Amino acid sequence: MEVKVLDINGKDTGRKVQLADSVFAIEPNNHAVYLDVKQYLANQRQGTHKAKERAEVAGSTRKIKKQKGTGTARAGSVKNPLFKGGGTVFGPRPRSYSFKLNKTLKRLARKSAFSLKMKESNLVVLEDFTFETPNTKNFINVLKALGLENKKSLFVLGDTNKNVYLSSRNLKASNVVTSSELSTYAILNANSLVLLEGSVEGIVENLSK
Repeated sequence: MEVKVLDINGKDTGRKVQLADSVFAIEPNNHAVYLDVKQYLANQRQGTHKAKERAEVAGSTRKIKKQKGTGTARAGSVKNPLFKGGGTVFGPRPRSYSFKLNKTLKRLARKSAFSLKMKESNLVVLEDFTFETPNTKNFINVLKALGLENKKSLFVLGDTNKNVYLSSRNLKASNVVTSSELSTYAILNANSLVLLEGSVEGIVENLSK
C-alpha cells in the first residue's frame, strides 16, 4: 500500500512511500500480541520482593507454654505464623518473571501491532528531519503541526539521531526510538505512530527475516 509522506509542518510533500502489505496489512493475531506484551511487562519486573518466613524471623525457639492443660491451642514458638510478629506463610521470594518467546511469534506480534495502527488510521509517515541542536520547543512545533501535542506518540527513526532524541526527552507523552529498538508494547502504547521515511526499509527488513 502507498502512504503519503508529510513534512515537519504537517503538509503533504507530494511523495509517497510503499508500505509492505506483509507487515502493515496482515490480519492481526491478538494472542501473539498478548504474549509479546506480557513478556515485555514481565521483563520490567525486578522480582526482588521478599518476606521473612518462620525460620528467618528473629525470636526465641523456646516453647512458650506447656503443651497441655492451658485450654488453648498448643504453641511451640513465638515465630509461629499465627502470632503477631511471626513468620509469613509461603511469602514471596526473589525470582525472575521473564520467559522466552520464539522470534517468529515476536515478529508476528509486531506485524499485528503495525497492522492495527494502520487499520485505525493512527500511522503517519514523516520525512526525515533533524535539529542543529537539541531543542524541545522545535520538537513541540512538530507535534503541533501533526496534531499530536495532546496525544501519546511514538517516533521511529531510521538511525540514531541524538538531537531529535534529546529534544523529545522532557516530553512525557512522546517517545523516540530507532527501528531496531521497537517493541510491540511501545507501538500499542502510543496513540499515534510516526514513522520517519528512513525507518520504513529497516522495519520491513527486520520483520521479513
